Amino acid sequence: MNTKIENFILELEKSLAAATFVKLTLANYKGSEEHLQKIFARLVETKKGERLFVQFRYDNRDTVKNFDFAEGVDTLGKYLDSGFRSGHLFTTENDFQLDIGKKNSRLKAGKPTFVSKPATAHDREKKYLIDPSAYYLKALGITTDSGEIRSDQRDKWKQINKFVEILDGLYEKSSLKEEASLKIVDMGSGKGYLTFAAYDYFVNIRPGDRMQKSAREQGRNSQLNVDALPINILGIDTRVELIDLCNDIAKASGFDGLSFVHGSIADVNETEIDILIALHACDTATDDALYKGITANAQIIVAAPCCHQEVRRQMRPPELLAGILKHPAMLERTAETITDGIRSMLLESKGYATKMFEFVATEHTPKNNMLVATKQDRPANLSDIAIQIDDIRKTFGIQHQHLADLLA
Repeated sequence: MNTKIENFILELEKSLAAATFVKLTLANYKGSEEHLQKIFARLVETKKGERLFVQFRYDNRDTVKNFDFAEGVDTLGKYLDSGFRSGHLFTTENDFQLDIGKKNSRLKAGKPTFVSKPATAHDREKKYLIDPSAYYLKALGITTDSGEIRSDQRDKWKQINKFVEILDGLYEKSSLKEEASLKIVDMGSGKGYLTFAAYDYFVNIRPGDRMQKSAREQGRNSQLNVDALPINILGIDTRVELIDLCNDIAKASGFDGLSFVHGSIADVNETEIDILIALHACDTATDDALYKGITANAQIIVAAPCCHQEVRRQMRPPELLAGILKHPAMLERTAETITDGIRSMLLESKGYATKMFEFVATEHTPKNNMLVATKQDRPANLSDIAIQIDDIRKTFGIQHQHLADLLA
């Protein structure tokens, strides 16, 4: 290790010891580890105390890991000495720029970019349902190191908060509120934005909100003791790189009850589910997810259907509507309406009350319908619903609908 690298690492150690460290970036990688591009490091507050949160950026994925200070410094030093050609250390006292050449290296010190450290813990006074300073949001690229919403992620931020608001409202009105624990399965979890937010809300944020509300209702200034709800959330997706990334972030976040597994929705074998989530599972994967929720007797099902090609391919417009549905765009919209309408009615035929509504405004995403279903103790008119479904299918020439076939 050359002298300039040693001095750079020494400045990193000093900043951590003096609590002046803000963040660090390693770039211009020329080493042997395939696809590695950059490394980012910042501080996070965990259950075990303050840790160095390190994000490894590859050209096809990201991985993250928490280190204690000594191990983190040692890891970053080894990477600098084995392939990275530049490093940038930000502290509240100085910025340090390291450039490593084949023959010579330079280490420059300059005025600090940041005069104060970014927050590393949750700020419960924020007005949002989800705390923007949560570091899983930083790791997923939704917020900056200082907890600011990135300009190109504002739509995703609105979706996350709207989703949590919907989920909490459904939970409050359900019998799950009386249960001692909660099991949520997210089928098609993707990069896990909503999965992480759901876990964070139920475990970290909601108990505090309940505590403050209880104190206000009873006219007390002191906070009451409200324990966090024991919760287990499982995310399922077919993309291995996203599963690995999400598990890394969950571990780094200290989210012990949150895990992600690789697999298809059709192959899921979860028999005990309280809340099932399936957002934007393509075509009949939505039907597979709804079927899993029904057979597991989930009390709440939340789905945002994506595409509707199965029904679209079969549809034969009735004579009365032939002039309207001769236009492909109109037929496409009608296929979506019929598909999701049948799904809603099939859920009702299995004892659920359903609602279909706009998830977020269309300017944020064109795929904005959300179907929610809550289990009812005394469902009514089940036979009438089945007759209506049959009539609709006959009217439009629909021989097969995946959820109906599964339930049959």
